[in-house]
Amino acid sequence: MTFEQITEERRDDVVVLTLHRPERLNAWTPRMTAELVEAIDAADADDAVGAIVVTGAGRGFCAGADIEATFQAQLDGDASAAAPASDRDWVALVRETKPMVAAVNGVALGVGLTMFLPCDRIVASDRARFSLRFVKMGLVPELASSSFLPQRVGFGAASDLMLSGRMVEADEALALGLADEVVPHDDLLEVAVARARSYGANPAGALRSIKRLLTANATEPDTTVVQRREIAALKEAYASPEHAAAVEAFLSSRR
Repeated sequence: MTFEQITEERRDDVVVLTLHRPERLNAWTPRMTAELVEAIDAADADDAVGAIVVTGAGRGFCAGADIEATFQAQLDGDASAAAPASDRDWVALVRETKPMVAAVNGVALGVGLTMFLPCDRIVASDRARFSLRFVKMGLVPELASSSFLPQRVGFGAASDLMLSGRMVEADEALALGLADEVVPHDDLLEVAVARARSYGANPAGALRSIKRLLTANATEPDTTVVQRREIAALKEAYASPEHAAAVEAFLSSRR
């Protein structure tokens, strides 16, 4: 696929994917998702890539769904207008791929916010602004955000953000846990790439297993089940060449 709505850049072992419809504040379209899925799959299959960063071009990260291309088209009778142009489960893709860091450079509204909630780290510019504006459009949130948002900010804050649709500035987003860190705007991409690289430098097998455990166990109430999953993952890790190499490297350093 020829990318029209995103760009792809390699920074050594980190792939930077940029939503690229700056004239529309990178408003979401089905094609944008299809292009992101293809780029993430390619990065995931490349052994030279350790991690992925997603950001936006221009003043915004993503201003939500393109109302003309999606909502109005649906009202005009195009039932497929707001459906992703890919049969991939976005949330499963983000949780199963290499470490992903969101670098939120500006406004992030609606799906422009929910799309990065499953990411491993959310780094925000001090100019970033957030809103779950679904209710303002007579809609409900998606992409498992009614699960991920309470995990990040707590039930009360999630209720407030979803029921009000209000705008949240970067400092409040940090205080709530909607963003994991806020940095000066000009430092955003450098910090996000450094965070991603620090994750991707670790053994790939362990990274995937940890992400799977977090996905499965974060809302699992049965600690017996939680431990059973961890023990199964540990048995696989003990047998991995990455673990053996790490043990040998430690012992060699002591010798």
